[in-house]
Amino acid sequence: MFLREHFPALNPEETFLQEHWGGFCTSIHLFAQHLSIELISEEKYAASAQASPHNSMGRVIAVANQKGGVGKTTTAINLAASFAAAEVNTLLVDCDPQSNATSGLGFAKDPDRVSSYHLLMGAATGEEALLTTDLEQLWLIPSHKNLIGANLELVDADRREFRMRDAIASLRDRFQFIVLDCPPALDLLTLNALVAADAVLIPMQGEYFALEGISELLDTIERIRAALNPNLDIEGVVLTMFDKRANLAQQVMTELKNYFGEKLCHTTVPRNIRLAEAPSHGKAALVYDPRSKGAESYIKLAKEIIERQPAAVTPQPAENLSTLPASGQTSDVGPQASEQPITTEGTEEHRGDAAVEEISPAEMDKSA
Repeated sequence: MFLREHFPALNPEETFLQEHWGGFCTSIHLFAQHLSIELISEEKYAASAQASPHNSMGRVIAVANQKGGVGKTTTAINLAASFAAAEVNTLLVDCDPQSNATSGLGFAKDPDRVSSYHLLMGAATGEEALLTTDLEQLWLIPSHKNLIGANLELVDADRREFRMRDAIASLRDRFQFIVLDCPPALDLLTLNALVAADAVLIPMQGEYFALEGISELLDTIERIRAALNPNLDIEGVVLTMFDKRANLAQQVMTELKNYFGEKLCHTTVPRNIRLAEAPSHGKAALVYDPRSKGAESYIKLAKEIIERQPAAVTPQPAENLSTLPASGQTSDVGPQASEQPITTEGTEEHRGDAAVEEISPAEMDKSA
């Protein structure tokens, strides 16, 4: 029928076609089957390649919140260290002129060292800026106070918003996670990080002002999606310095759960003295004290983010993270599959524990 419709000059009644018509149709049928099998195989191969744990393109996560003092640098350092502890090649890029991520990993200030400032100005490559750390699979691109000048120097520069993306492009096939520590401002430095990132991780405290600040960040993310980076996603919102005993913290968590849904990380990071002490020793918390509550929390957060990826980064991380020393369970937000609506009346922990009771001042003094 196909030949009769598309090749009217052919007459199937002729002797040649009469003799070979059946075989010709059989060949066409077999060819169609073979082509279908090849197309299906190619689709499966492409899908498996995309989901391969050895996919060469690393995931870039910007740790950002324009509000200061919410634990951005602490989260960036310890999340990157936890990825590295899971035997995942990880790069931490310090994009903050305060250089806290750099000093937090034990590197003194050095104006002659290649830093993220040189990357943004096009004066050095990513490979030239790499520093090794105490963890075998963690590398650092340091920062310097000169980076504050980049906000002015890049005003009239070409592709000023894409400088960080271009600088780390050659490193994405080497690292499976690249963590960008952003400054506490919505300036050109943060803009560069968000344009370079695949996703944003937002650390925030369980306080009212934190809710106000996050709305401005979300507005910025939407503007960046519309104009510069349409694939920018929200990796998650993680509650830091979290006190599960306080009703206010529980109410803020409930509001975030109602708005972000599953984007709210199930792991929360409590206030922890070891977490605060670690930077003064130039170490990540899991190196300084792997049994501390703070180190355990970031190990669980890294495991959660790895498991959220469409394809597992490597077959080992979840097992490696679960075998690190532990001293107890950290505060979680609860079961991922929960779809029941949460109300602000009678606020409960997401795991279904008993409602949090109001704590008297005397009890708070004792706990302190």
